[in-house]
Amino acid sequence: MSEVQYSVQQLDVIMVVVYFVFMVGLGIWLSRGSHDSKDYFLAGRSMTWPIVGLSLFASQISSTSLVGLAGAAYASGISIYNYEWMSAVILVFFCLFILPFIIKSQVYTMPEFLAKRFDDRARTYFSIVTLILNIIVDTAGSLFAGALIIKLVLPTVPLWQTIALLAFVAGLYTIVGGLKAVMVTDVIQAVILIVGSIFISIFAISAAGGLGAIEAQISADKMSLFRPLSDPVMPWLGVITGVPIMGFYFWCTNQFMVQRVLSAKNLDHARWGALFGGFLKIPVLFTMVLPGSAALILYPELKQVDLVYPTLMFDLLPVGILGIVLAGFIAALMSQIDSTLNSASTLVTMDFIRRYRPGMSDVALMKAGRVVTLIFMLIAVMWAPQIENFGSLFQYLQNVLAFATPPVVVLFLFGIFWERANSQGAFAAIIAGVVSAAVLFVLAEYPGEVLDLHFLYVAPILLCVSALAMIIGSLTSSKPSKDDIAHLIWNRSFFREETLKLKDVHWSQNYRVHSAGIVVLCILVIAVYW
Repeated sequence: MSEVQYSVQQLDVIMVVVYFVFMVGLGIWLSRGSHDSKDYFLAGRSMTWPIVGLSLFASQISSTSLVGLAGAAYASGISIYNYEWMSAVILVFFCLFILPFIIKSQVYTMPEFLAKRFDDRARTYFSIVTLILNIIVDTAGSLFAGALIIKLVLPTVPLWQTIALLAFVAGLYTIVGGLKAVMVTDVIQAVILIVGSIFISIFAISAAGGLGAIEAQISADKMSLFRPLSDPVMPWLGVITGVPIMGFYFWCTNQFMVQRVLSAKNLDHARWGALFGGFLKIPVLFTMVLPGSAALILYPELKQVDLVYPTLMFDLLPVGILGIVLAGFIAALMSQIDSTLNSASTLVTMDFIRRYRPGMSDVALMKAGRVVTLIFMLIAVMWAPQIENFGSLFQYLQNVLAFATPPVVVLFLFGIFWERANSQGAFAAIIAGVVSAAVLFVLAEYPGEVLDLHFLYVAPILLCVSALAMIIGSLTSSKPSKDDIAHLIWNRSFFREETLKLKDVHWSQNYRVHSAGIVVLCILVIAVYW
């Protein structure tokens, strides 16, 4: 850890403490509405689109993203923003092709959807993968990022103690209140997060002399979204092959993101909420990425890229505003922790406990979910300090996703778009993907660098291997029953019928118009920073 240390004024500390107390109190108060498993795990399927969208944004733009985006921009340039605009486009794809069938299936979890489409082997595999990623990647990553901030103010406090405190605060209202408490608090946290990131962006870019000065002083390659094939961080081929695969997993299948959409009161609110979340990703270039570029001018000698965002906060912001931004940072931290803990609890309770003990009452399931949340919180606290051993927080997150997620993407894409895909093909895809990932990982980590392969190329290679196994396994075994899977498969007739329904819908409520607008905005940003 860095020996850099900053101090905060009493007003800033008071603002942060008040925020902590308020959020925990609100979460506990909201727990009064959780009466059964549907309330606890899916907020009673009653959420409206603004809550869904803000919760999606707050859950993804976590403290790991704040630290990771600014740090990556400082180290290698704004090409890191490719993950953000790609997320918006993927959410458009999600709303067009995937979401209607997920909502129609009335599932609690995404692995449960795979059980309906394939069998319990696919469900078990995806549940285990999601649980591991939620705890060792998402929750632990957020705890580590939050501990970085506190370490700057309290350098003598051991890292694990800071992590434990953060986990306890965020986990308290999550255990008690369930998804409704998580999502409603996410709305407040999203607003604070957006305001805080705007403040730090304004101060950082202004201190660096403005956007024009930043572009003039930083090399052109670091201000470009698309980098040459020789680029060690984000080659353009990796952007168009690897980034969409990891993005599809995260936005279209990851339980802790999709669970928010599953809580929507109907399909329209689910779509509007998902697209609203995608729209909020577009300004991230200016509010969270470019401050990292400004830091390259202001602090050219920083040795740890994960300290870029914290340094900007403590060094540039005046008293009072620092308190707001610190609250925003903690908002981001708590948002992802509560989200991942709740989704992990949902997975274990609905995919394992309910399946093997079908006679349990809703109240018993809700209690089991609370116990599971506590257990996973403790596991994340124990793992989080290990992230310090990786090169950077962002590197840690993306490398894990590249190796773990391609088989999952194959299961969902083939499951929804190819009616011939069956359970044997799904099982073959899982086995081929896992074995191939293990081989690539061993070769990449073997002393002497037997295989020097960029992680953005790992994902498409594993995707192709899993896809081939899916095709061979499905074609060499019996066809699935059309009656069993018809409601889970996308087809042209569904699209035509929906087109007729949307003809009489005003543009302000037509999700296809909103989708087109988001894609156009992404194209404009890409055109400017090509």
